[in-house]
Parts: sequence; structure tokens; C-alpha cells
Amino acid sequence: MSQPSRPPLGVLVAQLGSPDEPTPAALRRYLLEFLSDRNVIDYPAWFWQPILRGLILPLRAPRSARLYRSIWMAEGSPLVVHSQRFAAALQRRLGDGFRVALGMRYGQPALARALESLTKAGIRTLIIVPMFPQASATTSGSIVEAVRRLLRIPARVPHRSTIRILKPRFAEAFFDSPAYLDALAGSLRDYLASLRRPTEHVLVSFHGLPVRYIRHGDPYEAQCKVTAQLLADRMGWRPEDWTLAYQSRFGPEAWLAPSTQERITELARQGVRRLLVTAPSFVADCLETLSELGIEGREDFIRAGGDPDGYSLAPSLNADRRWVEAAASLVRETAAAGE
Repeated sequence: MSQPSRPPLGVLVAQLGSPDEPTPAALRRYLLEFLSDRNVIDYPAWFWQPILRGLILPLRAPRSARLYRSIWMAEGSPLVVHSQRFAAALQRRLGDGFRVALGMRYGQPALARALESLTKAGIRTLIIVPMFPQASATTSGSIVEAVRRLLRIPARVPHRSTIRILKPRFAEAFFDSPAYLDALAGSLRDYLASLRRPTEHVLVSFHGLPVRYIRHGDPYEAQCKVTAQLLADRMGWRPEDWTLAYQSRFGPEAWLAPSTQERITELARQGVRRLLVTAPSFVADCLETLSELGIEGREDFIRAGGDPDGYSLAPSLNADRRWVEAAASLVRETAAAGE
């Protein structure tokens, strides 16, 4: 008698999220969900929600909508489009023994929908891969918490039966993974080779975080520094060839320093004519790379006296074949560790 086939392993590719469309109404919905997450903004609700709803959303939603319109792709939000392409490439690389689904912590396709699709496919063992190389309670931590909460609720499948995913396994942060770093360095070398003139300085920009979070034990800053140094070692950069900085400051609190915006301005004023910016904390291009670094960063560089043709932003890994292979290795390692 033939043995029943083994069900595939589920793989949840978990990203931060994006608005459904570049409009103030869509941004208001998205930002309300995002900025109401206590992992992201940990102020008490009685204090934070009136500020968020009465001040921040009315001001920020229209501005964010304009920024999103400047980078919106024909297929939709860049983060969603690149993440979908990556998930499809990862499915092809992993093969029939795995079932890959994409879920967003905020917005669509939602984590709940991705988990439901995997449950309906008969998945019993699930590997969750937060798309954040450096761990933080504000990103990967929020995803882990949301997935655990959702898995306590059985998803409905045909015939009114219910199936729980019995074995969720969470992939570790891959900030120091040789495969991830090799993919990052390979992609960066390809981009450097495409430039007409050699770069004089490299700014390695990570998403910022309030200093208070680090003091409370968040590992993010330490892991950013490790990633940056290991990348520099692979690229053969001397200490004077590159600078680490943090972007996306928000609110009055002290954030990780130095500031990316300030360093771009300082480097231009110091006479750097050809500046390359790379953002290893983002595996997919999004608002923070394409708009904040690609558009606003260039404007800051030129405003400070930099060469208009001397500013370059390296693309994120997106669906680069080396990154897909690295992610497939991470999935397999996580699967093997749970056996």
C-alpha cells in the first residue's frame, strides 16, 4: 500500500506593509494601523491616540500620499510588487515540498489572509521568515507577536472543518548570515560596475530607532553595526571609505545617530562629489529607499553643493537570484532545526 504523500512545509514571507493606493484616505488607514501598534509606538493609548488621530494623521497622510505617488509602480506599491516577485521566485527555488505565501503586518495582503491560504492548503508545519535582516521589537518582533496571536484562531476551510498549523517555526535574524551578506555584496558590486565613474564614499543607511528602545534591550543597533562591518569587509572598504547612519527619524525623541540626512549634507559640504548610498536593512525597495533616500537624499546632496550627477542609490535586493538562494537556505535551515 502506498504511503500518503507528505504535506508541503508552509513558508510565510512576512513584510511590514504598504497602503492600498497612494491617496490620503488609504494612507490614513495604513498609518492608523501601523502607528497604533504598541511595538512601534509604545506610548499609552490614552496619551498617543488623540495625538495620532487629531494631529499626526491629518498632517502626515496627505504628505505621505504625495510621496507614494512619486514612486508608485504600474502594478502597485513598490514594496508589495517586489515582495510578490521575491515570494514567487522563492517558491520556484524551494520547489513542490514547500508552499510560499506573502503576508503584510499592516495592509494587504494581510498576515491573516496568508495564514488562511496556507491552512486551506493543508499546511501543518509553518516557517515564518520576517523580511528584516536586523531584529527589532518594532519589526520582526511585531510580526512574531501577530502571527502567534493569529494562530490561536483556527482558520475556516471547506466543509466547516478547522485545521490549526501545529508547528510554527520562526527564522532567526540573518544580519550576519554569510549567504545574505554575499548576496548583498554581489548586488552592490554589480551596481558599482554599472556606474560611469567610481564612488568616492559609501553611506550605509539603516532605518532608525529611538535610543530609548535600545536602552530597553532592543538588539537592533548592535546588529546593524555587525552587518555594516561585515559588508565593508567583503567590499574591501577602508574605514575612511564608508559611514554608517540611520534614517527616518520621527517625533521629538532622541534617535540613533548619526542621521542619514545630516551625513549626506555633511559629506557634500566636505567635498565628496560622488556618493553611493546603500540601505541593508531593507531587502525590498519601498518608500524609505526610493523616496527618502532616492529623491529626498539626492535633493539634500545637491542643496549642500554636491554634484547633481554624483549621487547614487544602490537598489535593494528585491528578487535578486543570490538573495532568493540565500533565503531558500535560511528556510531549509529553519526547517531542519525543527526536526
